[in-house]
Amino acid sequence: MTAGVVWLFPGQGSQHVGMGKALAERYASAARTFSTASEAPATDLRTLCWDGPQGELDRTANAQPAILTASIAALRATAEALGRDDPPEPLAVAGHSLGEYSAIVASGALSLPDAIRIVRRRGELMQAADASGGMAAVIGLDAAAIAAVIDRSGVVVANDNAPGQVVISGPVPAIAAVTDALKGAGAKRVIPLRVSAAFHSPAMRGVAAELGTALAAARWGSLRYRLIANVDADVHGRASELPALLERQAWSPVRWTETIRRAADMGATTFVEFGPGSVLSGLVKRILPEARTASVSDPASLEAALPLLGA
Repeated sequence: MTAGVVWLFPGQGSQHVGMGKALAERYASAARTFSTASEAPATDLRTLCWDGPQGELDRTANAQPAILTASIAALRATAEALGRDDPPEPLAVAGHSLGEYSAIVASGALSLPDAIRIVRRRGELMQAADASGGMAAVIGLDAAAIAAVIDRSGVVVANDNAPGQVVISGPVPAIAAVTDALKGAGAKRVIPLRVSAAFHSPAMRGVAAELGTALAAARWGSLRYRLIANVDADVHGRASELPALLERQAWSPVRWTETIRRAADMGATTFVEFGPGSVLSGLVKRILPEARTASVSDPASLEAALPLLGA
């Protein structure tokens, strides 16, 4: 085990055309990951990730399997660069919303094809959910203060991403109705997000049952690494716990601030993000300013991350 290292995996919103292509051109393991993913039914994920178009990639049912594929490609390219089957064992793994599935694949409890099938179904269900709901980012106010303002409004905290960076979810008119109150309580900005529904809110309870069917149909292996889960920010080591956790995750808040602090309590000092973008690395710095971070999304960032992985 590499002392104090936690692997992180990004969620929806990190997708961009071209993601993973440079890694696949340099590392055979990344290229094989895209080939395997593209054998799954419905979409040629390699073409979608590398060539787009962006509008098609942004569709929830496409973005979720695409980000998962690019994330696992980044992890496998890193292992290849180290001359190993896997990077040195982490202290734990965690992923933000969709990224939790990537973390579970990285831990060996789900195969990439099974995970792609599940997250595609998850994306389809979320995409088809009630379009009257929405989400908004609240900047400059912490989750507890926000929860007090929006109590009984029909709006909930969906993502506690970092101090001063929280996402709320609920009916669009209700979000509009609480905006002035949030600003009056100290929020610097309340920014509506371009999403199709109120994700990570009670509105997603209808998604959970069908998602549970897809989760139950998967072949589950053992967790090689400990997972810090979104729904409870607790450490889990048994794959048998995962389907229920993932079903709850669809309608429960993502407790990211608590997740990172739990990792620190375990002894984490270093966080390496695998996949497109560096959003999670930035959030870690807001939560734990003293932490060391890196993100792996292309050959240059991979090389920069290697010293943090014990290379």
